[in-house]
Amino acid sequence: MIPIIVPQLGEAEAKAAQDSILSGWVTQGPRTRQFEEAFATYTGARYSCAVSNCTAALHLALLVVGVKPGDEVITVSHSFIATANAIRYCGAIPVFVDIEPDTFNIDQSKIEAALSPLTSAILCVHQIGMPCDIETILGIARRRGLPLVEDAACAIGSEIKMNGKWEKIGKPHGDIACFSFHPRKIITTGDGGMLTTNNKDYDNALKLLRQHAMSVVDTVRHSSQQIIFESYPTLGFNYRMTDIQAAVGIEQLKRLPDILEKRRQLAARYHKLLAEIRGLSLQRSPEWARSNWQSFCVRLPPKCDQVGIMQRMLDLGVSTRRGIMCAHREPAYATQPWRCGGDLSCKTSGCACLTVSECAQDECILLPLYGQMSETDQDTVVAALIAAFAEVRNDSQ
Repeated sequence: MIPIIVPQLGEAEAKAAQDSILSGWVTQGPRTRQFEEAFATYTGARYSCAVSNCTAALHLALLVVGVKPGDEVITVSHSFIATANAIRYCGAIPVFVDIEPDTFNIDQSKIEAALSPLTSAILCVHQIGMPCDIETILGIARRRGLPLVEDAACAIGSEIKMNGKWEKIGKPHGDIACFSFHPRKIITTGDGGMLTTNNKDYDNALKLLRQHAMSVVDTVRHSSQQIIFESYPTLGFNYRMTDIQAAVGIEQLKRLPDILEKRRQLAARYHKLLAEIRGLSLQRSPEWARSNWQSFCVRLPPKCDQVGIMQRMLDLGVSTRRGIMCAHREPAYATQPWRCGGDLSCKTSGCACLTVSECAQDECILLPLYGQMSETDQDTVVAALIAAFAEVRNDSQ
């Protein structure tokens, strides 16, 4: 079986975790701080804050930029459900904007029509590693006086050309960028997340809130030669990363350049192998964007049997995943408040304002892509896709 992804972990990560365990300091501590510093240096951000996962990162980012109960936040439905959930954790209402059909990122031309007097932030998503048009979106946010949070869960190592220069996603270009270290992502700490910002006040607030709003961090308390009692001035959360995870993350970050190079080579080869298959289309990469190819997405023709193709490929020994989900179609959002960007009364699956998002979920599949993948593995994936595609088309005729 060819899996959808295989994390690139080895002896260096195992040794780092062992060293952390044997040090006696296993929760948030010195290695977490070291990982934050290394991540900030890599992305070009002034500050980084490590947390337990990217959902926690999104929640804290929205709180810190001022999202309150009853506010509205502009985002996409076409994303992992954590994007919308983080808005609801703040008591705010997600306002879903449709996506571009070829990049799968938010359609920036539809953002302004979705704004209202209740809008307090924009939460854009760099979907499956492909940078969205952050320059245009940032322009809208700045003109309207709105903070911009980037859901960069999948976008570690991706780059965007800004003012003629290539810059890494996470610099950040908005106010705060949020990353994931889940095993499906480019690098992993088992689970975990990171926030980057250039705003010192935001960074201080993030680091306070992630640890129950504890007034004295434990590294200071444990190293003090005097008795210190901490206080808890506001409501906080237990969103800490452990030093064991951070130790693994430090080693993973060292691997990142090689991981990116291999993934981009494999993605380029997929493009060549699949380009001539009639009826299939591939994700567009704008000339100002460099994806890390966290996932490789193939779009099937309309009304093609997505599940049938995935099942046939599984029968042939190749794992796939469906197109990115749409939060508004999930049962949870039948009872949660939300609206779409074009019609205040629209609140159903089959939403006329989100047709591109729904079609992307129904027509796309994600193919295996990971650094240890051989050309033979890739050939097997492509052969299975071609066979399944042909078989399903014949069955439907």
